[in-house]
Amino acid sequence: MDKVKVMVYERPVVIFSKSSCIMSHTIKSLFNDYGVNPTVYELDEIARGREIEQALSGIGCSSVPAVFIGGELVGGANEIMSLQLQRGLKPMLIRAGALWV
Repeated sequence: MDKVKVMVYERPVVIFSKSSCIMSHTIKSLFNDYGVNPTVYELDEIARGREIEQALSGIGCSSVPAVFIGGELVGGANEIMSLQLQRGLKPMLIRAGALWV
């Protein structure tokens, strides 16, 4: 858990992903379409990825993508897409300093 906190602390948007996950790719594309440059950790490609995945599971993220905005866990693909459809994602990104208008 502490390792995850350190990884998300100073970044406006952090995505924990797996390179083979289509939903992770979709969420990363959504942020890129907004012009947001998220910090992405591919858990299947980084050292200690398995350990980080277990820490994420301990805070309620049982699958990827796991998205943090402004240092807070927002959730996975379902939560991000719901925010997008409700027009709540853009204001959240602005508040976190990830997007300027």
